[in-house]
Amino acid sequence: MGLAPWRKVLYAAGSIGVALSYQTFSAYIQFFYIDILGLKAHVVGLGWSLYGLWNAVNDPLSGYLSDNTRTRWGRRRPWIAGTCIPLGLLFYLLWVPPAPLTATGGTPLFVYFIVVVLIFDLLWTLSAMNWTSLLPEMIPEEQERTFVSALREFFSIVGLMGVALVPFLVGPDWARRPAMAGAYAVITCGVLGLSVIGSREDLTVQQERQPALIPAIQATFRSLAFRWFLVASLHKEFIFIMLAAMMPFYAKYALRIQGPATVFGATLDTGTQNSLLLGLAFLLALPGLWIWTVVAKRAGARRAWQAAHGAFALAMVFVFLADDFVEGAMATALAGIGLAGLLMLPIVLLSDVIDEDETVTGARREGVFFGINGLIIRLAFTMQGLTTGLVLSLTGYISSTAATLYPVQPASAVLGIRALTAGVPMAACLVAIWALQRYPLHDRRLADVRSACEALRRARAEAAGKAAPEAGS
Repeated sequence: MGLAPWRKVLYAAGSIGVALSYQTFSAYIQFFYIDILGLKAHVVGLGWSLYGLWNAVNDPLSGYLSDNTRTRWGRRRPWIAGTCIPLGLLFYLLWVPPAPLTATGGTPLFVYFIVVVLIFDLLWTLSAMNWTSLLPEMIPEEQERTFVSALREFFSIVGLMGVALVPFLVGPDWARRPAMAGAYAVITCGVLGLSVIGSREDLTVQQERQPALIPAIQATFRSLAFRWFLVASLHKEFIFIMLAAMMPFYAKYALRIQGPATVFGATLDTGTQNSLLLGLAFLLALPGLWIWTVVAKRAGARRAWQAAHGAFALAMVFVFLADDFVEGAMATALAGIGLAGLLMLPIVLLSDVIDEDETVTGARREGVFFGINGLIIRLAFTMQGLTTGLVLSLTGYISSTAATLYPVQPASAVLGIRALTAGVPMAACLVAIWALQRYPLHDRRLADVRSACEALRRARAEAAGKAAPEAGS
């Protein structure tokens, strides 16, 4: 029996909180601490290195704990319910550091920054990883998985619209950020709570024997399909994080959005212009979800994901060349079509990888797979932070101050910002396309895996049916 439509909607709505909290963090946290609070770019880059080391333990361990959780409510839902409120609190603290620290800056502010980031990331991982892990178990059929994945990304884009509104909400000097942080924290808690209500778990899965931590990780990496998936997944995440993190720099210095502008007869302030840059991309991503759903049904998720990377790379050419707000908005809107495919298709492929693993190990191990994927894609943060810090430092980037909100950047810094915003994501798209060409789980091999998984599900259901009368006798 499939998942009821209302459950699909409530479950998928959790994507608003997952996207809103994480992508607001990834898009603006570096800009906020570097350009607004004045931390040195290379110091923040060092912080991302520590963040990467943290995730080497945090993500796989969280996934392993999830797979081995045994409760009357299931394996995943208790983690989501228990972490959503603390997650909202830590999100708020990210954007509202104590006033004495913002006044003095330097080492104390950096220590606060990295500690809060690490705790926030732990809570986000426990909540988002368990929420994501529910999909392959709840939805075994490919067509339904693709539909629910598209539904999740619809809500994700709703959350991303909130990300696009950040410049408008906080103001040019970021003085209104406490209100933004508080509102987004409440939304994140609320929708993740609704996703728990909409979710359903197969409690019989808890009876499966799970391998110990190290053997579980080793078994996961023995999957050739998973290894190639990780290469593509890492570069997809790197693309998105790099583009999101660089957009404030790109808007301010490459497109020179530094004051009100008249566009088609309407006067737009800087916050509105910045919001429209990302907002138009997310708006065009909505029809893109339908496009990539159709492509995936006809050509398969692997080929569809390759095509989405190609479409996104092409749009990045126009992003690189854009010279003002109108050109930049048109270019980012075009990128939204490819962006939809980048967002919705990875979980379809990873669900197939998990299905194949079940035919080998005899156990559903979504947690460890999503945990290791979370570890690997979090390295994109480190890659982005180090790349951004290095390029901005080498090209002579000048941070703004309270006295100079719009410093004049040298031409080398502007070129570096353009390269980071568009050139680096284009290169990452090519790497992802190459990795997916080597991903082996498609066509006949994938059909065999699905047949084997269906047989395992029938056997498990039959065993559970026999055990119930025996327990009652």
